Amino acid sequence: MGPTASGKTDLAIELHRRLPVELISVDSAMVYRGMDIGTAKPDAAELAAAPHRLIDICDPAEVYSAARFRDDALREMRAISAGGRIPLLVGGTMLYFRALQYGLSELPRADAAVRERLERELDDVGLHGLHARLAEVDPVAARRIHRNDPQRTLRALEVWEVSGRPLSELQAASGEAMPYRAVKLVRSPVSRGLLHDRINRRFLQMLDSGFVAEVEALVARGDLDPEMPSMRSVGYRQVWAWLRGECDHDEMVARGQAATRQLAKRQMTWLRSETDTVWLDESADVAQQAERVISPLI
Repeated sequence: MGPTASGKTDLAIELHRRLPVELISVDSAMVYRGMDIGTAKPDAAELAAAPHRLIDICDPAEVYSAARFRDDALREMRAISAGGRIPLLVGGTMLYFRALQYGLSELPRADAAVRERLERELDDVGLHGLHARLAEVDPVAARRIHRNDPQRTLRALEVWEVSGRPLSELQAASGEAMPYRAVKLVRSPVSRGLLHDRINRRFLQMLDSGFVAEVEALVARGDLDPEMPSMRSVGYRQVWAWLRGECDHDEMVARGQAATRQLAKRQMTWLRSETDTVWLDESADVAQQAERVISPLI
């Protein structure tokens, strides 16, 4: 586990070389086909050396959920275990890790009439107005959900209106724990400044590698829009806005870098709240440290 740009993939590939592990991606953007550069997806050579399960499993027009991830991950974990190897989950989508470990509480089904009314209200008062209303009825969820996130804001209000209970309260209810012992390794740079520098440089490298052309190809399909979960992934939304003329190139770069830094901040908040974690010392050989933790389990 770790924030974006922390070197998780490199470490996982090295552990795959040293130990009898099979890799499962825990990333809400890498599941989508055709989204390679902006998600920092392992390249063809890396995937050939260390295959990652749950990469390129759905189309960007689809919605992929934490519940679906849990089902998919548990299926792959069973298959890996049956083959006598160890599942090694690698990624930075903390909600997926949480859902896998502890299960998901039962939430009310979507209500078309309520959603339609909330969408009309969104048109009338704007997203920030809806988010302010969410802060009144469910302040815990409002703190977790960014005020520029329409999908999650609408869903939280829908849950409140359908059930009469805050989404945060329902999510706090225990689900079914996974039938595995979790050994949680965290990789994170020694300083926030170092992480931010990596993030800024990596975004520029993505642009140099053809990220704009990748987004142009997605836009050209004609069946995607910027509010879809896939297109709201960090970087894609900012490049799409630039292609639509909503900002200049320098502002697009600054927005993309800032959004990635904000993602890393949210990931670090999740990681600090995790229990029973082993934080790897970046001043030493992280692969060797991880190997020492995992080897006794083999």
